[in-house]
Amino acid sequence: MKTAAVGITGQSGFIGTHLTNFLGIKKDLVKIIPCNRGYFSNPLQLSNFVSNCDVIVHLAAMNRGDPQEIYECNVSLVRQLIESMEQTGCTPHVIFSSSTQETLDNAYGRSKAEGRCLFEAWAKKTGGKFTCLVIPNVFGPFGRPFHNSVVSTFCYQLTHDQQPKIEIDASLNFIYVGAVVNTIYSIITGTVHDPTVFLQPQATIRVSGILSKLKDYAHSYLERGIIPDVTDRFELDLFNTFRSYLEHSHFPVIPECKKDDRGYLIELVKEKSGGQAFFSLTRPGVTRGNHFHARKIERFCVISGDALIRMRRIGTTEVVEYSVSGNNPGYVDIPLWYTHTITNVGTADLTTLFWTNELFDPENPDTYHENV
Repeated sequence: MKTAAVGITGQSGFIGTHLTNFLGIKKDLVKIIPCNRGYFSNPLQLSNFVSNCDVIVHLAAMNRGDPQEIYECNVSLVRQLIESMEQTGCTPHVIFSSSTQETLDNAYGRSKAEGRCLFEAWAKKTGGKFTCLVIPNVFGPFGRPFHNSVVSTFCYQLTHDQQPKIEIDASLNFIYVGAVVNTIYSIITGTVHDPTVFLQPQATIRVSGILSKLKDYAHSYLERGIIPDVTDRFELDLFNTFRSYLEHSHFPVIPECKKDDRGYLIELVKEKSGGQAFFSLTRPGVTRGNHFHARKIERFCVISGDALIRMRRIGTTEVVEYSVSGNNPGYVDIPLWYTHTITNVGTADLTTLFWTNELFDPENPDTYHENV
């Protein structure tokens, strides 16, 4: 397959950010054509954008606000995109993010149903290729609380000393943003060919059930330092989402040191699902890392020597730093999509204990290199 030039409308949004990050590790097959929301206010810029794309993933949409404004905005975005493609004579493969709400009588659902019809008519008229994704409720790290998902809202509240409140205890279908992104990538690369793709939910659960799980995480992880059982993929995705809302100031965590006349004992990892623990020795001045993970939970704990842990969220420039020492052992849990390093800043050898929730698989290591 030749390299596909992929443009993403709504690139800076929740799904758009995750898709951009994911495609960034597929550089041999995908080239991202940048898209700015201002393009829809500038016909020339929008035309230049569509002219450079083999694939356009249309994610841009309004989902909060005045119902009439939601409908008009979303339909207008589709019409503008179609008009630009027709004027330039371009027929990229359009992948449209619709919703399971498209069958409901609300402004957002109606706008998605109308958008699908408009794109289908465009494809029939021009011979262009169109794929519609019908997506249930999406959750994942970095979603905006009080906007993207009830999961985002609850996670933010529980990690910021706020009391979550259930407005309607509805039963909802949930899918992790990573599963959505993987499906889009499969469509881009031709693995999935269906004109309409119904994304199957990972879990169907009441709002109260989600809140109960997240409260358990808050109690076991934040208060007791215990990592929950994440052998189930939905539980892993939900827990990774929960911990993405922690403020960086939560780390390093200094666990209790139990001393007696024999010396001392510190419990570094308490978890319910197995995994792998290992340690490294690092010479003075040496840096390890410069990579990130998309699914793993990973814990660092310096047990002798002095170190500087640095990390940066992919797609951003802010670098977070933690100075840690074996003189007062504390651990740092690395968030998903944060490239990270650990450097021996002392004069003696550095010993670091690592734990991850899964055994290392060289065929699927979930390790992507990028400098902090």
